[in-house]
Amino acid sequence: MNVPGESEIMKDKIIAMIPARLGSKRVPKKNLRLIDGQPLIAYIIDSVIAAGVFDEIYLNSEAEIFGEIALEKGIEFYKRDSSLASDTATNDEFALDFINNVHGDILIQILPTSPLLSPQEIKAFVDEMTSKKLDTLISVEHKQIACVHNDLPINYDKYRVNPPSQEMIPVKAYSTALMGWRYENYRENMHKYNCAYHGGDGRVGYHEMRGLSTIDIDREEDFLLAESIIIAKKRHTPSQIQYYGETESDHSEVHVESILKRDGVKHSDLYDVNNKIVNLYEIMDSMDEAISWSKRVIDTESNSMTIISQLPGEGNRLHYHPNWNEWWFIVDGEWEWMIAGDRHIVRKGDIVFMEKNVRHKITAVGNKPAIRMAVSRADVAHVYPKGD
Repeated sequence: MNVPGESEIMKDKIIAMIPARLGSKRVPKKNLRLIDGQPLIAYIIDSVIAAGVFDEIYLNSEAEIFGEIALEKGIEFYKRDSSLASDTATNDEFALDFINNVHGDILIQILPTSPLLSPQEIKAFVDEMTSKKLDTLISVEHKQIACVHNDLPINYDKYRVNPPSQEMIPVKAYSTALMGWRYENYRENMHKYNCAYHGGDGRVGYHEMRGLSTIDIDREEDFLLAESIIIAKKRHTPSQIQYYGETESDHSEVHVESILKRDGVKHSDLYDVNNKIVNLYEIMDSMDEAISWSKRVIDTESNSMTIISQLPGEGNRLHYHPNWNEWWFIVDGEWEWMIAGDRHIVRKGDIVFMEKNVRHKITAVGNKPAIRMAVSRADVAHVYPKGD
């Protein structure tokens, strides 16, 4: 019997579907409302296209005007029946209608009311759905603070001292910006339960989303907030973060992706995180040795771990962390490590520790890429002396 090679194995056909109603009571015609010259819905379409993980992309609406937008953007248009765009129509119903009429294996639904979703976040969501072989994947927002439901505590005891927020049991609230369903399982759940949105019978996963990606336009004030952020991101360079007690010559940076770019890292994957099991060497083998790269593996409220590979002569800039200790594990190669003015050569297997408020930097040396595992937290401030 012939065993098919990897290239012969049939891959899932992954369909992106962006649902868009013309009517909206709280923010009239919000999907067509312009932000900085283009309709709201155009922002999510651009991100979905840029994610580069879909076999087909559909805009799903009852209104022909969205067909014009789909044509302009070079994606497909699916015109659903007007009955599926009413206030009483459910997500279960219009998603099933789409599944029954558009061939595919996995449906990823992306809401146009989440215009700040990045292509990287969309790709990470799809990667989790496929790599974990899930039947349903639901985007959620991490809430690690006291929460109540029907006036009753969910994750705390009102008769006990409130613990620090980082020690509380986290609650995950639906974000709904991204939802993923496997066609076959969705149909089975609809047949059995007349609903499939929450996963029913099948393997269900929950994909955590944070920050700007959780902004959903539901009311006028949401729209104004998103509009302000979109315009600010497009037209302005973020101001340097400053802290009380720093000298005027110091400046702070927090956004990890920007920090890595300024440190010369060419490619960064910071969103596919917190998988139960990953293999360090498989990650390294999958990367291009000719360029510098980073891959975040862990990102939680308490710590973050990122693998960073740089070419000889590359490294980070002299800096310190005012309120957080950091440590690195040297995975491969050689580095010149500067700490508090002292110079050290560190190699594969070494573990180095940087106490808060102590200036440090590291530079790859030798004749091959050097790789380190940086353990800190994603929102830690990096304070740089003037000129760095």
